[in-house]
Amino acid sequence: MPQKTMTEDTRSGAVEAPSGASPKRWWILAIVAVAQLMVVLDATIVNIALPSAQADLGFSDGNRQWIVTAYALAFASLLLLGGRIADLFGRKPAFLVGVVGFAVASALGGAATGFGMLVVARALQGAFGALLAPAALSLLNTTFTDAHERARAFSVYGAIAGAGGAVGLLLGGVLTDALDWRWTLYVNVAIAVLAFAGGWVLLSNHRDATNSKLDVPGTILVAAGLFALVYGFSNAETHDWGSPLTWGFLIAGGVLLTAFAWWQTRAAHPLLPLRILLDRDRAASFLAVLITGAGMFGVFLFLTYYLQLNLGFSPTKTGAAFLPMVGALMVTAQVGTTVLMPRIGPKAVIPLGFAIATAGMAWLSGIGVGSDYTTAVLPQLIVIGVGLGLVMPPAMQLATGGVAAEDAGVASATVNAMQQVGGSIGTALLNTLAASAATDYLAGRDTTSKLVQAQATIESYTTAFWWSAGLFAAGTVIAFLLFRRGVPQQDANAPQVVHM
Repeated sequence: MPQKTMTEDTRSGAVEAPSGASPKRWWILAIVAVAQLMVVLDATIVNIALPSAQADLGFSDGNRQWIVTAYALAFASLLLLGGRIADLFGRKPAFLVGVVGFAVASALGGAATGFGMLVVARALQGAFGALLAPAALSLLNTTFTDAHERARAFSVYGAIAGAGGAVGLLLGGVLTDALDWRWTLYVNVAIAVLAFAGGWVLLSNHRDATNSKLDVPGTILVAAGLFALVYGFSNAETHDWGSPLTWGFLIAGGVLLTAFAWWQTRAAHPLLPLRILLDRDRAASFLAVLITGAGMFGVFLFLTYYLQLNLGFSPTKTGAAFLPMVGALMVTAQVGTTVLMPRIGPKAVIPLGFAIATAGMAWLSGIGVGSDYTTAVLPQLIVIGVGLGLVMPPAMQLATGGVAAEDAGVASATVNAMQQVGGSIGTALLNTLAASAATDYLAGRDTTSKLVQAQATIESYTTAFWWSAGLFAAGTVIAFLLFRRGVPQQDANAPQVVHM
């Protein structure tokens, strides 16, 4: 019997679902979106609460970075393992265990009585997030088999992935102001209850890689390599680029990841099959996600400083200030994936998005000591949101589309790893460049003057914005050169499997 496509029933006017599609697929999208939001929120929601947590638990400024770094290290280093576990043992158990573990770790962090307990909780959050995130993304890839519906699903997912950091800033500010810093962690328990209940009812288990085995040497190599890479970039913030703790770990990470790539060509059951990386559009999409992750920190990190320290915004008001960008991103995410991509393809859409984001970041560099939010920040944020909405969702869709069902988890994990590593690179690079710009400005000036100090901070912010614009500009060129011309065609021989 020929496979149905989405058609219009001339008698009833109803639109038929694609043949074999799960009738629960849109509910599954909602649950996956909730789980992904929980993971993405925790990359930023705790940041605003850090001063309150530090005052409550009494840890030093030097130790403060570990509240953020512990999460990033565990998340980045275990992502590929988490994705492969989902492929080997099933996405439903991986999803549910990830949700429960994340909730328990969040509750532990919220109840922390000291610095060590909070750091352990954050590391556990990262570990369970590394299991949850690739399982959630791969569920979309195996649930939505119709190209048009998949585009709509990924527009929602990509919008959450791109805007979740800003939402985290808002929610973190509201919870810290209205309740207590601990609720930036406790809130995950409430989100997890909803995600677990939905996953338990809606998902059914299927193991697509039942004939494969876990690549233990590959797992060790990539976990150690990603750990060293993220740790090295994190040390660049607190030490300097000349410190052995920075370049030593960066070199070690590069060597380990090179060894991992070599091993994947020889392993009987590779953790990351090279066929996933060798597709030109998919490789370009991975790079686009990495560059976006690096450049976005120029918006979230330094603009947060500017709004709070220079314009005097409260944590809640700071988070709300990012909402126009979130709205613009979500609108263009829909347009980019469902309208533009099927008509003109990624070679036009994704470079266009990068170019718009470049213009927005360059425009944002015009802020000054006495600037006003409505003229010097708001329009620029909207432009950046429009640009990122044309990059993130389409890139994520292309990065995971067309892979065999047994590789969906590890392909999804690679997307998340690229975003996390990009964020680590961006944070370290932009922090270093911003600090150097402030130091250079203060040289030869009266450092006791408040006006001089204020202008030095502005110099640091604008430097970060210009470098972020440079990253997006590089993304424009790379995306234009690497993506194929035309609209990507779905492989008719690729497995169209729905396991819900």
